Amino acid sequence: MRKSSSFAALIFIVILGIGCVLAYITYSITANMASQWIAVIAFIIAFFVSLSIKVADQWERVVILRLGKFLSLKGPGLFLIIPVIDTVPYWIDTRVITASFKAEKTLTKDTVPVDVDAVLFWKVIDPKKAALDVADYQSAIS
Repeated sequence: MRKSSSFAALIFIVILGIGCVLAYITYSITANMASQWIAVIAFIIAFFVSLSIKVADQWERVVILRLGKFLSLKGPGLFLIIPVIDTVPYWIDTRVITASFKAEKTLTKDTVPVDVDAVLFWKVIDPKKAALDVADYQSAIS
């Protein structure tokens, strides 16, 4: 699962703060239940807006599914989703990734035993295919 964005938390705090200020001003003028409703509505709006804000790093591409169907490939940078309808199942890293192999014993032409260590360098070129056409692309590489 992806860590939450600090930018989304900042937007949540700003919207909630504006709503609380409006509720306080309403309460100080009229002293009725409308101020509590303003605070509750501000909290709900801040919650849904912070859920819709996503930020992908420079090396990440994000696959967005709308109701289970491929919608788009986003990233890098800021993008918005509809919290209940859109899902972000995959954050694909497009940097070069290494996978090491354990030592294998083999024989040379002149029958000398040799231990061979290997390192595989790989990079995701098409994030859409890596996410949607292969169940677990990282274990498929291994």
